Amino acid sequence: MIDCFIQPLTSPADLDDILRIESLTFTNPWTREMYLSELEHRNVSFFYIARDAVGEAIGFCNCWLVLDEIHINTLAVLPEYRRRGVASALLERVLREGAARGAHRATLEVRRSNEAARKLYEKFGFTVTTVRRGYYTHPDEDALVLWREASPV
Repeated sequence: MIDCFIQPLTSPADLDDILRIESLTFTNPWTREMYLSELEHRNVSFFYIARDAVGEAIGFCNCWLVLDEIHINTLAVLPEYRRRGVASALLERVLREGAARGAHRATLEVRRSNEAARKLYEKFGFTVTTVRRGYYTHPDEDALVLWREASPV
């Protein structure tokens, strides 16, 4: 486990860190414009960034809070920090903050082949509810849709 701290992302100045992590994690990353648009909707869109002991960005999570549901859009951790508790810390924070704002459920999509992510989400009580055929590109792949009902984190 690595010591890290999670904080809300509030400034577009942190987007370079987000984009760097995104580009090292996903084959079809979001663009700066997409993230700037997310930052304009702070009543719905929330960002959390994980930093190591010296303040370097090592992971992030972006989610929406819509009525009583959290939709986790992106959860990413730098490759050298994976399987060290960073994703768990981010996910725990997102679920806790969402619950504090009235969320009773959470959902996300994950590539069918992403076993590590699926195990993480299952550890937090997410279960597969359906499949979205051809949801992902680069490479083409189905998405598993996972849901989690409210429970203590």
